[in-house]
Amino acid sequence: MTDHQILEELNDTGKMKYSEHLKELRTRTIYIIGSVLGVFFCLLPFAHQSYTWLAAPLVKLLPAQSSMIATDVVSTFLAPFKLNLYIAILLTIPITLYHVWKFIAPALYKNEKKIGIGVVLGSAGLFFCGILFSYFVILPLALKFFVYASPDNVLPMTDINSYLSFCLKLFLAFGLAFQIPILTYVLILIGIMKIETLEQYRRHIIVFFFFVSMFITPPDILSMLSLAIPMCILFEVGLQLSKLKIKK
Repeated sequence: MTDHQILEELNDTGKMKYSEHLKELRTRTIYIIGSVLGVFFCLLPFAHQSYTWLAAPLVKLLPAQSSMIATDVVSTFLAPFKLNLYIAILLTIPITLYHVWKFIAPALYKNEKKIGIGVVLGSAGLFFCGILFSYFVILPLALKFFVYASPDNVLPMTDINSYLSFCLKLFLAFGLAFQIPILTYVLILIGIMKIETLEQYRRHIIVFFFFVSMFITPPDILSMLSLAIPMCILFEVGLQLSKLKIKK
């Protein structure tokens, strides 16, 4: 066999492997989209109940003569529809992470797989914890502040689309904020940051957390502390986990 024939065979093999990767990626993507659509259509009959559940913290605080409003003709349909889609995406996060993991796992070493599984599961769990924390703790505090801070001659009546956008931004912000221990752990593990450096600048990092929470949360001190303090605690958790891992 000539050198030219060997090169042609290697090129054909490389192309075949590349096509197999694309085929696997397409299959995993189809599974992810199919699971989201499946859950979405299963939840569709309960779309209005889902929005009622989301709006419950606000409805409790509104005056007796006030209610939520729809400033657009299609808002009463689109708002529950969009919420239903977001809930479907959230509920299928474990399925999505499973298929993403199955796609990238063959390229990892054994020790990388162990670390990767822990990072993926921890990240998903913390994201859900952030959403639940923002719904049950931060959202009632924020809504209470906005309702009670309104002037006496203004009757608070919130648009359903605006309320949905506000809640989604809040949930996303807290879901991402709760990724701090995972981010700290990964940065130390791959060598971008050192434990000594983070400990040296701990005070600066804490000030930065308070600065970020001031912009993410509503403009009241209680909401700001409700985010800044968990961020500081989660940072310390990530730092201590990194120390244990390095010792091992």
